[in-house]
Amino acid sequence: MKFKPKKGDTVIYPQHGACVVINMKRMKAFGKTQDYLILKTVINEMTLSIPVDQISTVGVRPPVSSSELQDLVSVLAKADPRVPANWSRRFKNHQEKLKSGDVYQVAEVVRNLAARDRDSALSAAEKTMYDRARVNLISEIQPALRVTTEEAELYLDKALEKGVLKPAKPVAKAVAKKVAKPAVDAKPKVTASAKPAAKAAAKSPAVKVAKVAKAVAKKK
Repeated sequence: MKFKPKKGDTVIYPQHGACVVINMKRMKAFGKTQDYLILKTVINEMTLSIPVDQISTVGVRPPVSSSELQDLVSVLAKADPRVPANWSRRFKNHQEKLKSGDVYQVAEVVRNLAARDRDSALSAAEKTMYDRARVNLISEIQPALRVTTEEAELYLDKALEKGVLKPAKPVAKAVAKKVAKPAVDAKPKVTASAKPAAKAAAKSPAVKVAKVAKAVAKKK
């Protein structure tokens, strides 16, 4: 069935994310008069125009439904995805996914770059790509859930925290206490090997003289 959006509908335009159809207008451009779809992006409110007969060619499609969001979360929540180690190959692979306009492929880009950003700093080009992919995905989640942009971003981050951005487990309290516990002074223990020496010292002449002197002093 051919997709025929009308005024007021929300559509997805690859690389721009969710857009609202604000008008349908017949215009002349490049020497040709035809019907155009006038769109405004949900985020940043940028105005775009596209010939109606080229909608399918450029990949304009309906947004993901609320019932499909669980599948989207499954993609985002996948832990340790495998991506090309080579920078140029990886970048090109992600570019192709974004151009496809497919919500699940956009989610893969967000997930993969989030994982890479976790392990090592992204290059400037990948950081720009990551931010753009996040914006596109958030703009699609927002109308599906009928929430604010901030709430849609929180939904995205919580999905990532189930996989590549899973919070690190805190150090066990018992271990932390053991490490932080100060040393306590204790009475030195007399070992079995030291006992004979202690007894011998108690019987020495010097000790006996000291005991006698102490007894005489008490009598006086």
